[in-house]
Amino acid sequence: MDVAVLAYDGVFDSGLSAVLDVLHSANAMRDELPQPPPPWQVTTVGFRRRIRTGMGHMVATEPAAGAGAADLLLVPALAERRPDALLSHVSGPESAPVRDLVAQALGRGTHIASACTGTFLLAESGVLDGRRATTSWWLAPVFRERYPTVTVDQSRMVTTSDGVTTAGAAFGHVDLALAIVRMTSPVLAELIARYLVVDERPSQSAYTIAGALAQHDPVVSAFERWARQHLNQPITLSDAADALGISERTLQRAVRRTLGTSPVRFVQDLRVEHASHLLRTTNLPMDAIAGKVGYEHANTLRILLRERTGSTAGTLRGR
Repeated sequence: MDVAVLAYDGVFDSGLSAVLDVLHSANAMRDELPQPPPPWQVTTVGFRRRIRTGMGHMVATEPAAGAGAADLLLVPALAERRPDALLSHVSGPESAPVRDLVAQALGRGTHIASACTGTFLLAESGVLDGRRATTSWWLAPVFRERYPTVTVDQSRMVTTSDGVTTAGAAFGHVDLALAIVRMTSPVLAELIARYLVVDERPSQSAYTIAGALAQHDPVVSAFERWARQHLNQPITLSDAADALGISERTLQRAVRRTLGTSPVRFVQDLRVEHASHLLRTTNLPMDAIAGKVGYEHANTLRILLRERTGSTAGTLRGR
């Protein structure tokens, strides 16, 4: 597979190096398999012979026009986490060459991949319209508002939709590169993960800070504060709406618009977050922790923890 990795001014250093390191490891380790897959021909391309990364390092590149012959165009993230600055950059003239390259590549049938803030560049170019994608968990509300035609899937670390693969925040670049290797050889991807000591991370949910997401909307923020004060009690939508002085419909719409989920599921996320914290920082038995987060039976909490974090209560406590 011919892979063009795009390096551009302001690129996230760790994202660029992570995908290059994983793909280099794939080539270095492929001969350890009885039936090795074909090698990955990886070229770092750019719009100038040398580009400056977000941390100020200079990277030599081949002409971006060479991406036209690639099977895969991989766009690492931009080194910018502030929503306003990020949107200004991805929609501005400085990123126009990236947007054009991405749109043209997909038009030729080239597979496109990106992670973290790089997914904003893909969305701004229009290649995610009508597709499912994931992005940095803390930027999901901004992404959802900016690109309403894209279905944001926060349940997965990596998702592929009609020739476009996207991954989650920051070091999701590692997961993205492993997913690319896995497309050709699942066995080799597993071998690389073992050598690099990378745990499987099927979802970003274990890393999400619910309160940070809620701050994007005043209604959702108020709901979050009220829900946290009542986590040890049964919570109903009508009680929450009455406490906030709004209708149930308004509350549902605000949570769906901002978080892409329901109020009930958001409360469950808050309960999982608090229960995980108690497991890591206290010696309280599971029955006591379940009571503190509003569950009568500890087994209900155990099932929810496994579903949302991918870990057992014992594993979380061990951490």
